[in-house]
Amino acid sequence: MFRSWSGEEATAIVPLPASGSYRQYYRLSSKKAQAVGAFYDSPEENKAFINLSRQFLKAGLNVPEIYAVADDQLCYLLQDLGDTTLFDIVSAHKQNRGFDEELIQIYRQIIDELIRFQIIAGRDLDYSACYPSADFDTQAYMWDLNYFKYNFLKLAQIPYNEYHLEEDFRKLVQLLLSVESSYFVYRDFQTRNIMLHQGQLYFIDYQGGRRGPVHYDLVSLLFQARVGMPAAVREQLIDYYIAEAHKVAPRSVKDFRQHFYKFVLIRILQTLGAYGFRGLYERKQHFIDSIPLAINNVKWLMDNQKIPDHLSELINCLREIISREDLHAAEAPCLTVSINSFSYKRGVPPDNSGNGGGFVFDCRPLPNPGREEKYRNLTGKDKEVCDYLEKSPEVERFISLATDMVGLAIENYTARRFSHLQVSFGCTGGQHRSVYCAGQLARRLQDDDRIRIVLRHLEQE
Repeated sequence: MFRSWSGEEATAIVPLPASGSYRQYYRLSSKKAQAVGAFYDSPEENKAFINLSRQFLKAGLNVPEIYAVADDQLCYLLQDLGDTTLFDIVSAHKQNRGFDEELIQIYRQIIDELIRFQIIAGRDLDYSACYPSADFDTQAYMWDLNYFKYNFLKLAQIPYNEYHLEEDFRKLVQLLLSVESSYFVYRDFQTRNIMLHQGQLYFIDYQGGRRGPVHYDLVSLLFQARVGMPAAVREQLIDYYIAEAHKVAPRSVKDFRQHFYKFVLIRILQTLGAYGFRGLYERKQHFIDSIPLAINNVKWLMDNQKIPDHLSELINCLREIISREDLHAAEAPCLTVSINSFSYKRGVPPDNSGNGGGFVFDCRPLPNPGREEKYRNLTGKDKEVCDYLEKSPEVERFISLATDMVGLAIENYTARRFSHLQVSFGCTGGQHRSVYCAGQLARRLQDDDRIRIVLRHLEQE
């Protein structure tokens, strides 16, 4: 497919890290072209993504362009938007500066784009393309609630009365269906599904979108568990959303706050279901560690009396979840990963941890920006050098292969309760290639909550 689309043989095919779904992604590169290849054994869901992408592109929204689609709809090529998610940016900004005005302004820009998806593009959207249903209807809401029941309550062994809980589910669904529902619901509108590419925001993973109420997506954005947005900032952004959406479609935000927290409740329950399946059942540490963060959102709802009183059995379940200490106790990272850049002129850095092992990667076969005068006084942290190196497919392949090898060691070391892993990247001067590669590895591992990363550029100290 790549050969047919680009007219060239792919010189590099690099698997991309797995996400929250079972879709498989690969970065394919040739001398003049680059694309991401996607494979997923669900032609109906693939068709929904492709169809919605083309409609959104026609509406002027920033989504990936679809280059080619297989006849069986199992795989397709799409525009490569890079690796930087908004979650990366938000996490780094929050850690260094908190939720300041600059970060709030980024969220306002996201909300502006959300309104374009929901209301402006949603007006003329062909919802027959949506999968598995065109509408957020009774069945769709019940899927989410039963996902929570079977994948969280049962797996966490939370006691409940089946009959009374089902009654509460029906009552909650009736409340949700009473809200105006003629807009596009993105379904998983959160910062991991927003990319920063060439200075602009791009949006991905809307294949589960359908027609419904506007509230759900704003909840997904503002109550993303791993972001931990302060309640005061949420209130500001809710006000902003109401004001901006009212300019476009006043009816969409009628009695908005009256209904908003009912959607907070169902979104959090759906999220707990996902964390239960991926964490409690599949034992994936990232999702296990996310459970306490989602429970914090449950506690906030309970403490602020945002759950309707007549959902008594559901409230009993939530109280039990909050009280369970084992669900709050995410394991602290036990493995320190030391990532170094160094110059071969001064030799490979020693491992003083006493653990031994680890990796040393030689970056000298990669293109050398230090040979060009305009880059000579820069480092691998500067944008100009990063842009230079990112143009070379072999650099991306080198880093991806290194990341895969280090990932295998992390899996093994954490299981064996090792305390340290050292990874070093060397080049001639320890200034350009090694600095860039070390920084890239650190960024690609930063979401792994099992580890603590220590990044050092030895020639820059």
